[in-house]
Amino acid sequence: MNTYDLARGLHILAVIAWMAGMLFLPRLFAYDAEQNAKPEPLRSEMQGLLRTWQTRLLRIIINPAMVLTFVFGLWLIHLDVAARGWGFLAEPWMVTKLIGVFLLSGWHGFLAGQRRKIAAGTSKYSGKFWRMTNEIPFLLAIVMVLSVTTEWTFR
Repeated sequence: MNTYDLARGLHILAVIAWMAGMLFLPRLFAYDAEQNAKPEPLRSEMQGLLRTWQTRLLRIIINPAMVLTFVFGLWLIHLDVAARGWGFLAEPWMVTKLIGVFLLSGWHGFLAGQRRKIAAGTSKYSGKFWRMTNEIPFLLAIVMVLSVTTEWTFR
């Protein structure tokens, strides 16, 4: 096994964990928002459980997986620069991938902020909103994975 394959494998595993969490967290938010229509004490009990799960998911899985994704991604860039030089970073496929990483990181930040608002009871988003936006990470992943695996260009 060479170093590049190890870095790529670890990067893929970290991305899988990050994506799994990013796909599940909005679902927990939707369930939480839907509890508002339920009577007490069921509402409070369920929201308490859901908010504990949201916090744990973010702190134990999503945040560490994002950090590892970045660490292994930067390691891959380092290895690619050593092999190809800096030019590949300006290729359309890589620019697309980096834009996707930026957007996914922004969505991660938005979800983390919303978790705090949900915990404080100040979130304005409905279960329908969370269900509609649940697939944003997967759509970004499709673009990023196809960009990297095809290394497409304009030539």
